[in-house]
Amino acid sequence: MNYQGVIEVSKLAELQGQQEQGNGQLVILDCRYDLADTDAGEDAYFGKHIPGAHYASLHRDLSAPCERYGGRHPFPTASQFTEFARSVGISSDTQVVVYDDQRFAFAARAWWLLRHFGHSRVAILDGGFSAYKNAGLPLAHGEEEAPCTGDFTAAARANELLHYDDLYPRLDNPPWQLVDARDTKRFLGNEEPIDPIAGHIPGAINKPWQAVTDDEGFLKPLPALRENWQSIPADDDIVCYCGSGVTACVNLFSLHLIGRKAQLYPGSWSDWCAHILHPRTASA
Repeated sequence: MNYQGVIEVSKLAELQGQQEQGNGQLVILDCRYDLADTDAGEDAYFGKHIPGAHYASLHRDLSAPCERYGGRHPFPTASQFTEFARSVGISSDTQVVVYDDQRFAFAARAWWLLRHFGHSRVAILDGGFSAYKNAGLPLAHGEEEAPCTGDFTAAARANELLHYDDLYPRLDNPPWQLVDARDTKRFLGNEEPIDPIAGHIPGAINKPWQAVTDDEGFLKPLPALRENWQSIPADDDIVCYCGSGVTACVNLFSLHLIGRKAQLYPGSWSDWCAHILHPRTASA
């Protein structure tokens, strides 16, 4: 079976059973993370995780090293992502299932990266780790055995990313609708707990990423997802951003499920702030 989009716990358990019998290729990625404590997700993984899962760290595996520009979680290069994907056993025909316990906040980043780099057989676990645990299924602890090296080679899809130099010159007459996925208080500039400047990119509207799931982390029905986006005309181009290009992927995921295309500004607000604080000279 080829699962794309979202997968239920029962279907994941079925795939695990097939894997144990030597049928099919499955890689599970645990993407749990805490922006305030970068070790918390990995600590949680070592404590308990879905059997067979490998940990995918936001800052180590799903991002490139930080520089002046590019945001707090810079977009990885194709070679960087190839190295990670192969290290966890992903090949071209592997079914990948990603999960977190934060309403897709970090799993969606892994989902989007895989698709962007050419691997479409990837699904997010509906309800995340809690749904699997609450189903009474067995859990594992410690580190999983290293898998056989995969053969996946990342190749970026064209026209899926826009950067500061694409956006800034066209602020006065943009051919797209910028959508900010952050909490409304951050969007309005009423508070900013992470980045050095409060506010949002001029012309952006606010669609908080939490609107994609319910309070327990389950995907909302498709009619609710469509309603969330109906204020933007169907033929308008959409560019999603957030604080650092992570939770914007939750909005990209919901747009994908309802059949609407969108692009990502990977550096997002943290990159925008860097350009305000450290403007480049004409010769730079």
